[in-house]
Amino acid sequence: MIGFWISAAAMILMVAVVLLQALRQAHAHPQTAMASPDLDVYRDQLAEVDRDLSRGTLSPAEGDRVRLEVQRRMLEADRALSAQRPATPSRLLPVAAAMIVLALAGSVGIYWQLGVPGYPDLPLSQRLANADATYKSRPSQIIAEARQPAFMQPADLDPELAKMLDKLRAALTSRSEDLQGHVLLAQNEASLGNFVAARKAQETVIRLRGAAASAEDLSFLAYVMVRAAGGLVTPEAEKVLIRLLQTDPANGWGRFYSGLMFAEIGRPDRTFALWEPLLRETPADSPWTAPIRGQIADVAAAAGINYTLPDTTTGPDAAAVAAASAMTGADRTAMIKTMVAGLEERLNTAGGTVEEWVKLITSLGVLQETERAKTASAAANRVFVGQPGALAALKAAAVQAGLDP
Repeated sequence: MIGFWISAAAMILMVAVVLLQALRQAHAHPQTAMASPDLDVYRDQLAEVDRDLSRGTLSPAEGDRVRLEVQRRMLEADRALSAQRPATPSRLLPVAAAMIVLALAGSVGIYWQLGVPGYPDLPLSQRLANADATYKSRPSQIIAEARQPAFMQPADLDPELAKMLDKLRAALTSRSEDLQGHVLLAQNEASLGNFVAARKAQETVIRLRGAAASAEDLSFLAYVMVRAAGGLVTPEAEKVLIRLLQTDPANGWGRFYSGLMFAEIGRPDRTFALWEPLLRETPADSPWTAPIRGQIADVAAAAGINYTLPDTTTGPDAAAVAAASAMTGADRTAMIKTMVAGLEERLNTAGGTVEEWVKLITSLGVLQETERAKTASAAANRVFVGQPGALAALKAAAVQAGLDP
């Protein structure tokens, strides 16, 4: 670092000397600086006359005439220069010199504030080595869970639900092969925020299902593992993600958590490569959209990528609303209300996907139908109880609709 500061000081000094010397010369000889270009042109013209005479392209008479004209102009330029007042040192010279010094000193101050003085160079090879070391030194799932605060059962938990869970936990201690029991236990423990217990129950579900475990089973396990570890993607969770993406390469949760893992170890380039297409290819109301949109700009900047976050359009049907732009305001509102009412009726009678429920809740919020939005939110939460990914998306929709979280 001493060598860096010596080099920086030497460069600043050289720049200051060059600027001050140029400034001194410009103020000491302003007339010469203005007249010398004209005199140089006339000298070049005289030399050109001599060359033309030697080549025979100009007759001696013409050469004498041109030479006399050029010499006349040189004399006029010299008389004009002599008629001007001798240059006097400008009173602005000290001020200009002070401004140069202040500008150079200011550059040092800016670096001191915005730069990283004392921080050594970190070449790409070293950054990759650091990321690899961080990747290898991640704590195990058990250690990461032990570092988290102990689970405290909610004080306002429904007593009947608490009794049911206690019975289920007790029953499964002697019925370790009860698949449906462990499915139910994992979902309910996760809904309470007891992610360590949910992780254990879901691991049993995966073990019992074996090769028949679905992508949904694996993504739920990855979710509770990451939550139980305080947001860290542990080596064990990474193995689950690998299996998940082998089962379903396009799985959104698998791609999201894989990107999160790379962000945690210092590889934002790999994170961006996973998150950017996921954000672009999946619906705007996907449960991973909000966390990606909240972080991807910083991820891109850390990776040295020039990236602009795309705008998204939410509503009952963006294309249909755009097609109705020629309608009057009242007709357009009536059309949207009809579309939303149809979606609401279908979901309440036949059910639907979490994306459709999210669309309904946000659309009702746009229409300022707060009570209907609350009813839809409550109904959707009942439908998707025990599915953390869906519940997260529904919560985000409720917040967007202006409902109390």
